[in-house]
Amino acid sequence: MIARVCHGAIALVVVAALVLQVKIAHDASAVPAGHAVGTLAGTSFAGRLVRVFSFFTVQSNILSAVVSAQLARNPARDGAVWRVVRLAALFGITVTGIVYSTVLARVHEPKGWEQTSSNLAVHYVVPLAMVLVWLLFGPRPRISRDVVLWSLAWPVAWLAYTLIRGEITHWYPYPFVDAATHGYGRVLVNSVAVTAVFAVVALLFAWGDRRLRRDP
Repeated sequence: MIARVCHGAIALVVVAALVLQVKIAHDASAVPAGHAVGTLAGTSFAGRLVRVFSFFTVQSNILSAVVSAQLARNPARDGAVWRVVRLAALFGITVTGIVYSTVLARVHEPKGWEQTSSNLAVHYVVPLAMVLVWLLFGPRPRISRDVVLWSLAWPVAWLAYTLIRGEITHWYPYPFVDAATHGYGRVLVNSVAVTAVFAVVALLFAWGDRRLRRDP
């Protein structure tokens, strides 16, 4: 019962934060046209929504909400595809929290209660809650070598999508993938480094999956 409540709470926090993100996108201005890194303003409402859901932060929170909602319904949830999505959510949201708190928080200044609240939820509350709830309730074991490898397809696909869309629209969600400013050589190095971080964190979860208490 406690596990279901915790998983359900994570899903609800993400949904609330996403509602605020959509409101922020709705309220942002479409003019003048703009392509500043990480900003929503400067394009149509549809374009602003695409920008919202192009952030890795938002995608990792959505994955976290999806797997958490499923675990709230069935704490013993399992399945080949589900294992991959669950691990992707875990390492994705963990890296989101680490990178934001150590790097991006210094340059990001949320304004107003909507931005402040959603920022707190997606960058601090959900990352911490996902890791803590996994440590406490699992379910385990769920992570094999194949699961680790397949789970990395998502961040690689996100990087490819970001660079292709950035080339077309001249908008990038984060400075480290801003090829217009840094060039593709630097961005490629950044992308390899970030992918390596994802892999390391995924392997740490796999290690914990083997070492921590297993489900009865």
